[in-house]
Amino acid sequence: MVVSSIEKAQAALSQFTLVDRETMIDELILGSTKYSKFVNEFWTAKQRQSNSIHEISYRACYKPELPNFFIDIFTKEGDVVYDPFAGRGTTLIEAALMNRQIIANDVNPLSKILTQPRLKIPTIKEVQKRLDLIKFINQRADIDLSMFFHRDTESEIVSLKNNLEDNPIDNWIRMVSTNRLTGHSAGFFSGYTLPPNQAASQRRQKLINKRLGIVPSYKNTKEIIIKKSQSLMRNINSDLSRRLEDVSSTAIFSSLDSRKTNHISSDSVHLTVTSPPFLNIVRYAEDNWLRSWFNGIDASKIESKISSCRTVDKWSNIMSGVFSELYRVTVPGGWVAFEVGEVNNGKIKLDEHVIPLGISSGFICAGVMVNSQDFTKTSNIWGVENMKIGTNTNRIVLFHKSK
Repeated sequence: MVVSSIEKAQAALSQFTLVDRETMIDELILGSTKYSKFVNEFWTAKQRQSNSIHEISYRACYKPELPNFFIDIFTKEGDVVYDPFAGRGTTLIEAALMNRQIIANDVNPLSKILTQPRLKIPTIKEVQKRLDLIKFINQRADIDLSMFFHRDTESEIVSLKNNLEDNPIDNWIRMVSTNRLTGHSAGFFSGYTLPPNQAASQRRQKLINKRLGIVPSYKNTKEIIIKKSQSLMRNINSDLSRRLEDVSSTAIFSSLDSRKTNHISSDSVHLTVTSPPFLNIVRYAEDNWLRSWFNGIDASKIESKISSCRTVDKWSNIMSGVFSELYRVTVPGGWVAFEVGEVNNGKIKLDEHVIPLGISSGFICAGVMVNSQDFTKTSNIWGVENMKIGTNTNRIVLFHKSK
């Protein structure tokens, strides 16, 4: 008897166990069709074991262990891994660390700014030498940033913004600076603000400062950049550095509508691991307005391109186009791991809407994985109340393109 790829995948999932916790196998019934549902804590038990190079904050991102799980099971070295909603690049960086080729797409150009530099990692000496060459002069930003930064810190930020060029070392510095703009500790350029992966509005930051009695103190931006760079590089040895650079030579980056990626060849992607916007829970461009300013990006134009929908029907209509394109680019025998969640206090389970979309595009649904976990303080999305608008579960719908 020939065992199909679907059966092999389901067997691997059903046999997965952690200490004292076996995978629970259930059924999800949609109409007259039953789909296997696998429930376990598939990767969060190892959540602190990921490589330090991932430690770039971004709104509503998943942990590296999620893509690692699927890359390990469904691909081999040299295979192509794709993420059409790349975000901070978690899937792509993890795939590169595992010696897979990568294709990254995200309509927000910040994604490339935060991801690509981590494939060509400079040395600390190179970063320090370049920073020493940047002359800080007394200049103000073209917008009011006084509620976030000390006057001298603002001058340094503007100098960085105006002097960084397009090369691997400068791109690294730009990436680190973008990540260090605002946060809640001494390791950020700003005074106290939360959360660290987005910027409050100018009005809201003024209120925070008034309530807490905060006056932004001076921060040495060059010292912070060096310290964060050292932290990011702490798990990167010479072999991993060469591997990442080798992957970068064939890596494809784009900032297009995920329904219109004609630059990606048909039947070329072995595995897609991605997570689209969940309706209108996260306002990506609005949350990244300060990062956009630093990088010369018009946040309002980006907001108009991001698929943020108030209704499931509108969201499903957009995702239908995404799945059609995913089917085109996926190799026969390839896989798609599509991560969604529960929204509106658990009333809407997006996996139940995703399954018909994938099947209509030609995929076979191999089942739904529910990565169940307990949180004590926050949900999967910063700034979203735990188990209300957000969720404590990752729901991954697994699709297969038959040979």
